[in-house]
Amino acid sequence: TRERYRLRFNIDAKLNQDFSGGFSLGSGDVNDPTSTNQNVDGFYSRKPFFIDKAYVNYNPHAFKNVTLTGGKFAYPWYNTELTWDKDLNPEGLAQTLAFNLDTPVLKKIAFVGFELPFAQVARTAATNKSIVQSITYGGQLQTQWQFTPWLKFGAFSGFYDFHPADPIALALAKASAKNPATPLVGALPLGTGNAVQNSIVTTTATSVVTIGGTAFPTGVTSISNAQFASKFALFDSLARFDVSTPSAKWPIAFIGDFVQNMGACSNLPNIVPPPVNTSTTTFKQTTNFTCDARQRKGYWGEAQVGRTQQRGDWQFDYARIFIEREAVLSNFDYSELRQGSNVTEHRASVLYQVNRNVQLSFIGLIGRPLNFGSTKPPEPWLERLQFDVLYSF
Repeated sequence: TRERYRLRFNIDAKLNQDFSGGFSLGSGDVNDPTSTNQNVDGFYSRKPFFIDKAYVNYNPHAFKNVTLTGGKFAYPWYNTELTWDKDLNPEGLAQTLAFNLDTPVLKKIAFVGFELPFAQVARTAATNKSIVQSITYGGQLQTQWQFTPWLKFGAFSGFYDFHPADPIALALAKASAKNPATPLVGALPLGTGNAVQNSIVTTTATSVVTIGGTAFPTGVTSISNAQFASKFALFDSLARFDVSTPSAKWPIAFIGDFVQNMGACSNLPNIVPPPVNTSTTTFKQTTNFTCDARQRKGYWGEAQVGRTQQRGDWQFDYARIFIEREAVLSNFDYSELRQGSNVTEHRASVLYQVNRNVQLSFIGLIGRPLNFGSTKPPEPWLERLQFDVLYSF
């Protein structure tokens, strides 16, 4: 049981006929990119408030089909929380080329590209401390179709390449409760909304003192390296059906998402072996979970009925989620899951629009880890109930 709240302040502006931009400030943990929720704790201390978005769009009036975006911005590509949490705002550059078509069925086609730097980390080798730049390269092909006056269809095919992803593993690593630091700088380690389940190989260093010829560990352990067993090259295919019903208050939508990591377990040959022990330091390498290249797929199926636009509106939603261990980067997907991957989950929600400014919502989440090849009985289902009041002004 916990109480949480969030505060977000948004400004969007049209600067001139070609440029627009804006920014958002948000509450939450500075080290957790997947949530702006603030827990009610900390002995009534003041709560942090940070830059959540800051961006500029260039959409030249002479060629309206092109939009260029830079900064920290909302997703320019369509996704579900199978791959990206809705509260995460990527940063870097994005390009969109979109065409509205006057054809009987195909109404729109768009191409989206993006380059999203997420880390600059010095190499850990004793003779090489050069900087490694980590970037997510990706793109998405989008199409919108009008099959009948009451049936719309959207098809989206995307690819996300996290290159290289190992700095994320290093930022997630914690040596011990006494010394949770990593070799990185800044306010780290990286926070997550749910338990990370990707296979990670971690190298720890323990200090040793020698007294009278006998070595004694000091108990001080730090992280010297951490790497994913997988590379993350995600091929993501999505489909959405929108059905208009005789009542405008009760539209129906069906959403499907399938993701496959083309790089599952392919980083194993790049794992750096632990250094040789010295008289002052001993090294140990451990793996949290054995990597299985067959566990590379994730599925998201969702149905929605209703809307939340006007006073008195209702919306009902059900999603079925199934994510194998290496399917996604499990610290960037839906933060309310039982765990980031290796999980099966049910999500049901009910939303009610009290008036234009106030919305009530209930979300029920029931999930447990997958149990591939395990002789242990599966864990019981974790039931999580969430009640929200959303006020916009």
